[in-house]
Amino acid sequence: MSHIKRRDFINGSAVAIAGSLSGAFPRFSQASDPLTYPPALTGLRGSHPGSNAVAHQHAWGGGLKVEQVRQTGEHYDLVVVGAGLSGLAAAVFYRQQHGPDKKILILDNHDDFGGHAKRNEHVIDGNKLITYGGSQTLVEPRTADPVIRQLFSDIGVDLFRFDTAFDQDFYSRHGLGATTYFNAEHFGRNTVVQHPFCNYYNYIEGLPGATLSDEQAVASAPLSAEGKAQLLRVLKGGVHLLGVPAEELKTYLYSHNYFDYLKHTLGVNDPEVLRMARHSGIDWSNAGTELISIGEAQECGALGFAPVAVYDEEHPYIHHFPDGNAGVARTLVKYLIPDVAEENTAESLVNARFDYQQLDRSDQATRIRLGSTAVDIHHRGPAGSAEDVAIRYVNEDEIHEVSATHVVMACYNVMIPHIVTDLPSHQADALRQQMKSPLIYTTVGLRNWRAFKEQGIGLAMCPGNMHQTVFMDFPVSLGGYDYTQHPDDPCVIQMISCPYSEEVGKPRAEQYKEARYRMLGRQFSDYESEIREHFSGMLSSKHFNFDRDVASLTVNRWAHGYTVAGPGDSVAIGRQPHGRITIANSDSAPAADAIEAMRMGYRAVGEITV
Repeated sequence: MSHIKRRDFINGSAVAIAGSLSGAFPRFSQASDPLTYPPALTGLRGSHPGSNAVAHQHAWGGGLKVEQVRQTGEHYDLVVVGAGLSGLAAAVFYRQQHGPDKKILILDNHDDFGGHAKRNEHVIDGNKLITYGGSQTLVEPRTADPVIRQLFSDIGVDLFRFDTAFDQDFYSRHGLGATTYFNAEHFGRNTVVQHPFCNYYNYIEGLPGATLSDEQAVASAPLSAEGKAQLLRVLKGGVHLLGVPAEELKTYLYSHNYFDYLKHTLGVNDPEVLRMARHSGIDWSNAGTELISIGEAQECGALGFAPVAVYDEEHPYIHHFPDGNAGVARTLVKYLIPDVAEENTAESLVNARFDYQQLDRSDQATRIRLGSTAVDIHHRGPAGSAEDVAIRYVNEDEIHEVSATHVVMACYNVMIPHIVTDLPSHQADALRQQMKSPLIYTTVGLRNWRAFKEQGIGLAMCPGNMHQTVFMDFPVSLGGYDYTQHPDDPCVIQMISCPYSEEVGKPRAEQYKEARYRMLGRQFSDYESEIREHFSGMLSSKHFNFDRDVASLTVNRWAHGYTVAGPGDSVAIGRQPHGRITIANSDSAPAADAIEAMRMGYRAVGEITV
């Protein structure tokens, strides 16, 4: 059975290169306040407004003035930069290996811990709905590195509990399947077709695929006669049409472009069919599919390749807390700071409201200091013989300095050279080679999902919209939290956007940069307008009214989302220990995967020399 590993983005304090604009705040958003509860904030979240302002200023040459640094006198055994899954796991591993009395400080530029493992809460007519705004699901955790499986045991995560917590029959029981929504702007009329035209739906456990044949679906699509003929030709095509000998096929597939295959082998030139193809890989391809090989297009199930089972019976894609991998982040924090919540198990923490006032107390061994952007880290003396490290960070517009015996950098690779100021030039250059693809995870709180039920939409591929995928959130009930059961009850809808350049075929790095600027330059009202138009065009007015039925919106913007490995051996060079400083993050794996991020935390702690 074919087996594709789901990319799952994580990491700690990802720092955007583009400008971070606050935007307008219509009725759905809430402004951030130090006394608020971060998971319950709606509006612009993820890399939220202001979270990257200091980093941008510093990276663009703002500089620091020594006389402005406030010496705190604080010294720690370990300082971790980045409170994502990698950084939190590194702190746990350090504590386990060196003793619970060791003093640990974790710094993060966001107002919440977890990095991309972000928890979103929506309160709808008094009902709290829990979902995720980033890192989604643990991939194949039961066969993970023994170190990680032991970590799950230590923090109270029961992997077998998901066998019953994830309602694998939910979608079929309610007649919800995989569809495609063609919007009027790009395709002439708003149309929902009961066919996904790609493999993306297969990562949602239990979600049925097409209910129409290829011929029926193509006939229903709002395309020209020639476009329909070309689309059907793609669906009925295959790599056998390349005429490449079997012994040469694999090499050929990974050395030849997918769009060249569509255009030259299958004769596709219809712009709307090519648009469907470009957006059919979504976050599995880390780019518009015009940039990937035929082999990669097969792996991610792009347009024209037969749906394959993404996960088999031994590796189901069900290890998903109601808040995604934020559920893992919360158990790590609970392990480090027991007073953050009364509950003790990962399951019981699902419904718990964490006390953020407990995160940075001077009387506890481990402290998490949010809203704190590291800007200058260097050894006090030569890296090979220095006894400690100076760490400068900005919190509330003031530069503070602490010292540490060891430092773990659990943030995004390309930012490390801007922070660790005594890095060797060859290591700094290697770290700068890393790329991350921009992503948007939007969560929508609905008062009911009657329209989805009546139209049979469990997931919709949307090649004409900013959010290329819309689906009902994963059906998980856990720890006293119950997933929606009736179409007239509130629910959360997930939307995923993988922004690309408007220019098809532009190099990957340039596409990311352009999309990143566009993403962060948008006002919240721009996102709200797009979602309004998207839902109003896709859903029947008989059962849906945006103003009546949409209760809340959270737009989780990740300017730097999935890890994209740099060239050659840049990753291996970049992650090398530097004196008392080691590097842990998903970039250093390199893999956009939560388990790999935590494993990198273990590696980084193991590289520490006492």
